[in-house]
This record gives sequence, C-alpha cells and structure tokens, in this order.
Amino acid sequence: MYADRIVLCGASAYEQKYYFNPDFDALPQQVKEELQILCVMYTEEIGGILTLEFDEDGNLEFKTEALDADAMYDEIGSVLRIKQIRKEKQEMLASLEMYYRVFFLGEEMEDGEEG
Repeated sequence: MYADRIVLCGASAYEQKYYFNPDFDALPQQVKEELQILCVMYTEEIGGILTLEFDEDGNLEFKTEALDADAMYDEIGSVLRIKQIRKEKQEMLASLEMYYRVFFLGEEMEDGEEG
C-alpha cells in the first residue's frame, strides 16, 4: 500500500499554505498542531518549501526546496534550523516514525519500545 515516500505534512512560503496528509488524521490533535507550527515557522524564517516525508523504511525526512529565483531563501539557515528541530523534537519525531512503522508498514513493536 505504501511503497514509496509518503508526505506527512508540509508548508510553502510561496503560497503561504500548510498541508497535512489526511491519512494521518488519527494522530493526536496536539501532535498535528505541533507539526503545523513547526512547518509554518520554518517557512516563515527560512523561506521555500518544507515537507516531512516518510521513506520506504519508515524514516521521517525533512525535504526542502526553493525556487532558483528566490534570493531570500536561506540555505545555510535551513540546514541549521532542521538540525535544531531534530534535536528539540527528537522524541516526537521518533514517535511519529514508530507510529508510521506500526500502522502503515505493519511492523510489530518490539519489547521495550513505547508507542
């Protein structure tokens, strides 16, 4: 069912829009709100487009892109900001990966893992 990359959410500084994949509506409202804040704040600060995507193994990846003509996009700031987000939101991101692996990839939770 989910063999390729699946977008969890994303935001665009160009269209000033936020997208959340309705396949993940079962996530707690607080997590959905936190993802929206994370994506929108990133695009407000850095510019461009940010998407959070699961790869085929269930790893959550941050994908960024910007228009070639976008002189305001901060490429160095992007790398630093994503590094900061990964550090600050480590627990939430790990939980999202576990959620995806269990409910979308059908993996079993191993003993000692919390959901």
